[in-house]
Amino acid sequence: MNGPSEVLAGAAQVEAAVRSLAEAIDARTSRPERVAFVGIHTHGVPLADRLKEIFDRRHGVNAPSGTVDITLYRDDYDLRGVKPRLQSSRIRFPVDDMELVLVDDVLFTGRTIRAAIESLGDYGRPASIRLAVLVDRGHRELPIQPDAAGIVVETRKDDRVRVRMKELDGLDEVTLVRG
Repeated sequence: MNGPSEVLAGAAQVEAAVRSLAEAIDARTSRPERVAFVGIHTHGVPLADRLKEIFDRRHGVNAPSGTVDITLYRDDYDLRGVKPRLQSSRIRFPVDDMELVLVDDVLFTGRTIRAAIESLGDYGRPASIRLAVLVDRGHRELPIQPDAAGIVVETRKDDRVRVRMKELDGLDEVTLVRG
């Protein structure tokens, strides 16, 4: 991350984006008792937790939640020059016939989401999988689109979008770093 950076969203804007995501999830929910949240490591996990908390309060339920690590399902680590860091997936509920809300911080090429969907198949056959992302930055390489995006930003392919969540980083912030 060498280029100049710009704060796209501070704490108030991140909170508003999370509320917007929660509204979009509610609008697509017909069976609250069949909804479960799955956060993609790393920053998708606290985002999923926040969305679940709002959902539970609004619907009077305790929706199941889990985490998924997509490391072993990636198809581009050799190309990215990234050393994989394994984290554990935790899906402790039956996914069959559930309406899963898959949650990630940034949607870029779509490869992370493809890997997450593939990994979820190891747990069963959900009724549906909807995608909620905090930031959609474009540049898809696969035909994957979010059902809900809190922030949509135009970027160049070599830019980076960095999300910080207070649960992990001490503050809520979205930063654009020019490539």
